[in-house]
Amino acid sequence: MSASLETTDEIESVTPQQVARLLEHFNRCGVTMLPKSMVEPMQSVAIESRRAMPAAVVTNSAPPVRTSGDLTAAIRRSVGNAATSAPPVASPPTPVPPLRPAVTQPILVSLDGPYPVPLLPVNERTERMQARAAEVSQCMRCDVLCSSRKQTVYGEGNVAARVCFFGEAPGEEEDSTGRPFVGRSGALLTKMIEACTLSRDQVYILNTVKCRPPGNRNPMPDEIANCREYFEEQLQIIQPEYIVCLGLVAVQTLLKTTQSIGKLRSRFHKYHNSKVLATYHPSYLLRYPDVKREAWTDLKMLMADMGIDASSQAKKS
Repeated sequence: MSASLETTDEIESVTPQQVARLLEHFNRCGVTMLPKSMVEPMQSVAIESRRAMPAAVVTNSAPPVRTSGDLTAAIRRSVGNAATSAPPVASPPTPVPPLRPAVTQPILVSLDGPYPVPLLPVNERTERMQARAAEVSQCMRCDVLCSSRKQTVYGEGNVAARVCFFGEAPGEEEDSTGRPFVGRSGALLTKMIEACTLSRDQVYILNTVKCRPPGNRNPMPDEIANCREYFEEQLQIIQPEYIVCLGLVAVQTLLKTTQSIGKLRSRFHKYHNSKVLATYHPSYLLRYPDVKREAWTDLKMLMADMGIDASSQAKKS
């Protein structure tokens, strides 16, 4: 078939599918008026195929919106393209499938306002923690972490603690024992806790993720997201007065920020009713001992706000 449609005979030889394409082309181009000599042949083709023809203003006297040259060129391009391709097979429109329900994800806790749940009695807190720890031990949310871990490291300590120490992720020794902060970094954290005139059984210790990342790498954002429900629930159960974030990953995760630890240190932040203090991770202090003085400054700030006299602990800086 010729690519030109300058006669009605050529229009009548067009298939219904090509007429539909042509009319769609006119609609996209903003054409709302066509000469009657063009509309009638196309309308007859449309009627024969039982396709409804879009409304158009048909008149004997009004000129088309476009000049005859422009309109002819548009028709030639549209139907010429249709003539070079196989006509589409008529079929009923494919129904749009319903949206797949999203995988159930925990509702992220807002940082504003009080904790969203009431504070439970101590015995109920213990029961909730134990039940949740058993559930987490079977968690399979992260393919990489689940396939490489020996066991989960949920957390440990006093469920009525004034202070929670919030770390990054379990290491090799934590993965072996199932306890947070053991080994060299754990020993240093114990000294830091004792420097605050506290003991490990008076505080609660937890991490952003409950499984050891391979090679002790930082946890990935999706791994943290998968574990957020767990550590947020732990903090909701305890509702501590203070949360000490150990290292950049911990404080950025808890506060949902990208600021550096240098900008986040030396002041308190808010996480619901808890005051949040950022300091360096014990493993970082082991690599860079000169930074211990800055960490001690952070701990003295914590003790001052808690009402603890830090003067007797000055030698431990």
